[in-house]
Amino acid sequence: MPKPTTKKTKQKDKSSYGADNIQVLEGLAPVRKRPGMYIGNTAEEGLHHMLWEVVDNGIDEAMAGHADTIVVKILPDNIIQVIDNGRGIPVEIHKSTKLSALETVMTKLHAGGKFGEGGGYKVSGGLHGVGVSVVNALSTSLKAEVKRDGNIYFQEFKKGVSQGKVKKLGTIKRTLKPDPLYPEKAFSAGTQVTFKPDGDIFTVLEYQWKKILTRLRQQAYLTKGIKIIAIDIRDKKKPKQFGFYFEGGVASYCRHLNINDKQKHDNIFYIEKEVDDISIEIAIKYTEEYNETLLAFTNNILNPEGGMHVAGFRTALTRTLNTYARKNNILKEKDENLTGDDVREGLTAVISIKLPEPQFEGQTKAKLGNAEVKPAVESVLSEQLAIFLEEHPRDAEAIIGKALLAATARRASRAARETILRKGVLDSLSLPGKLADCSSKDSEKCEIYIVEGDSAGGSAKQGRDRKTQAILPLRGKILNVEKARIDRMLANNEVKSLIIALGTNLGEQFDVSKLRYGKIIIMTDADVDGSHIRTLLLTLFYRHFQELIKQGHLYVAQPPLYSIKKGKKLVYAFDEDELQVLLKENAATRKESSTKKKNEEETDDKKEAETDTVNEEEMTEDERDLKAAGVQRYKGLGEMNPAQLWETTMDPANRMLKKVTIEDCEKAD
Repeated sequence: MPKPTTKKTKQKDKSSYGADNIQVLEGLAPVRKRPGMYIGNTAEEGLHHMLWEVVDNGIDEAMAGHADTIVVKILPDNIIQVIDNGRGIPVEIHKSTKLSALETVMTKLHAGGKFGEGGGYKVSGGLHGVGVSVVNALSTSLKAEVKRDGNIYFQEFKKGVSQGKVKKLGTIKRTLKPDPLYPEKAFSAGTQVTFKPDGDIFTVLEYQWKKILTRLRQQAYLTKGIKIIAIDIRDKKKPKQFGFYFEGGVASYCRHLNINDKQKHDNIFYIEKEVDDISIEIAIKYTEEYNETLLAFTNNILNPEGGMHVAGFRTALTRTLNTYARKNNILKEKDENLTGDDVREGLTAVISIKLPEPQFEGQTKAKLGNAEVKPAVESVLSEQLAIFLEEHPRDAEAIIGKALLAATARRASRAARETILRKGVLDSLSLPGKLADCSSKDSEKCEIYIVEGDSAGGSAKQGRDRKTQAILPLRGKILNVEKARIDRMLANNEVKSLIIALGTNLGEQFDVSKLRYGKIIIMTDADVDGSHIRTLLLTLFYRHFQELIKQGHLYVAQPPLYSIKKGKKLVYAFDEDELQVLLKENAATRKESSTKKKNEEETDDKKEAETDTVNEEEMTEDERDLKAAGVQRYKGLGEMNPAQLWETTMDPANRMLKKVTIEDCEKAD
């Protein structure tokens, strides 16, 4: 007899994975779901990226020769308006989508005039064609107005969704009388895009005027002959306006980059030439500085990691200068050739390449990968730079002289490195005597405080967590490495101690994997001298340990400016605003307390004042008022005892650190 079967209710296996688990996002939904994939992030960088995407469409029109003016406006409530006087986005029905071309561009990813041989642009910065549709998706509202074929067309969108078909508003009526705030009234054709970023998507909604001006100035340099007008009318009573127009192209840009530096020679080398559909524009100028400033662009997109155009440039520059020096007997037969580092010392150069189909490494377009660009740049620069050197012998003499001096310094610095950073010097037995090291060997958990002066260093050594916190006190102001070569830098005891303590070595021997501390914390006084020392240290890290900044290892400590008595406790204020809040709280507390308690506090304050060693005659009126309120102003870290320094500035649970980042290399330089 068969066993009876037990009837089981079918239950869905929670771990099952089938077709029902696959989510399909239609249209622009993926952009709203994962905005970071398209614009980097949803903070300030991503917010401004929205503006760059729309401006780039106008730049594309200008590079194609169809526009010469772009207007960028910041309206109240951080609404952005970008207008160009190009051809205007087409409005007729698109064959594939059955929508107007305008709606197709605004609502479909990878739709635009940038694909294939029949595309609307020979060259374009917006390679992926996701620009304006992404802006549309991430805006609460977007309005597109097109002037085309004598008519004005309009369409509105909300969060990427069309609010109706394209409407014809009427015929174009140009106003020839100039209007500073409305220059677009004179346009007979073009596109106007007005959008408001979505507050549900972005954590920051405030546009930065200076950031916008910097970007627009750069684009004007790279597209010579274009006029870019920026207008900020968030405050209608005090509108701001700025215009950019440069006929010199990247030569003007090169001049702008080294405007504050002492020039090594008179004439800027500049060449603009086209080779096999690759447009090449290069400008070169040398200064008396020691660092190289090289900016490389492809279709107006900055390539911070270089690529094939930079490789071709460097090869041609080194070879051409060596050839000239040999030919003119500046380099003798026995002399070794100038190296790439030698010829790049003090160099300011801008390389701008425009080509139909750029290939970048990564979505960020940081590095150009087109192999055909390298020989094109190499041949153009070799030929034209050789002619420049022959036609400008005084400039040639100054440039070669600068490189020869760099070669001499290189040999001296190599000898200095071999002496100072010899094998074994980075071992624990060879660490600087002034370094109070930590006991842990786990670099990720360890941190080093670079402290100003022996007094603060003493407090920090006593107050620290000895297991994970190391202290390196520096005596006085370190060498300004911006004005010194590496051989002189290595001869400075304070810099040498810091390099040995970090363990990474520097120059061609730099190895970030040997960093001994996961956090490098600059801790200086909150005064002018402390600020200067911090600036000198930041310059050292930026010039010789930039990778440590990029990987997020460098921090600045924020010690308190004031302490104030709150009952029997001390509380701390890190800035003036915080102090005022604490003073108001204290005043309210005292008012509410009993007369007896108030008298006791006044007696305590009086006793404390009697034991204070500060000479009141030397104090300012403000300082006397603060002292009467029980406030102490810390002019230096040494004024805090070890327990206070630990509690306010070194305890990971309470301290406030600022991470050092590089947002704009050009500005930092």
